Amino acid sequence: MIINTNPGAAMAARILGESSSALQKSLSRLSSGSKIASPSDDAAGTGVAMKFGAQINRIQAAKDNVGNAISFSQTQDGFLEKIGNALDRMSELAMLAQDETKTNADRALYHKEYDKLDDFITAIKDKDFNGVSLFSGGSMTVTVASDGNAFTAGAVTLGKIGASSTIATSGVATSASASAAVTALRTAISSIANDRAVVGANMARLESESSSLSVLKDNISSARSRIADVDVAQESANFARQQILVQSGTAMLAQANVLPQSALRLIG
Repeated sequence: MIINTNPGAAMAARILGESSSALQKSLSRLSSGSKIASPSDDAAGTGVAMKFGAQINRIQAAKDNVGNAISFSQTQDGFLEKIGNALDRMSELAMLAQDETKTNADRALYHKEYDKLDDFITAIKDKDFNGVSLFSGGSMTVTVASDGNAFTAGAVTLGKIGASSTIATSGVATSASASAAVTALRTAISSIANDRAVVGANMARLESESSSLSVLKDNISSARSRIADVDVAQESANFARQQILVQSGTAMLAQANVLPQSALRLIG
């Protein structure tokens, strides 16, 4: 029996320290929701989770870019639809103006509406989306992937309609000019139909890219979650286990500290 050294108490103290440290880690994981309370818990996992997190943020940013591009294309299509309706009415007016039972005074009345519709179309040519021209004819490059890959959307221009076109200069004030207007309007309607097809194709591609980015983001998030997120059920069981070990370790350390007192019976 010895007094100066108490191996039992030293071992109990060491185990109690280990259990207390494990309890603190379990408490940190449960309170933060993260499996990696410290980089030392999983050094490799920390690095992989960090890269996944950055990729997720880039994917979301690309998805936002695609969403804005879809809104841009939808705005284009909305204006093109209005232009198409205006051209349809203008072609109807041009045909009515060719009626030989009407006088030039009658045609002047048709020309008033025709001219206002042309002004409406001309004004649309200068429309923009957040300061970016809708119908400049320039291609729009949209970043559609987290690695920077881009999609070049088809360009749309309204060069065949508006103030400088045959549509505007011909008018329907006379039967001859109305006949020329019909020819120009047929070309313009065909051009607008083509532009709407281009915009529709852009939107279809962008919507597919957006859906693809959503799928990729979900899967990357799941992969990151498996590395970094704590399993609450499993960690709760571990927390309860560590609590019991700390409590029993504390009790055993107290008992180990009492053992050397038995030597007093021999001395006494």
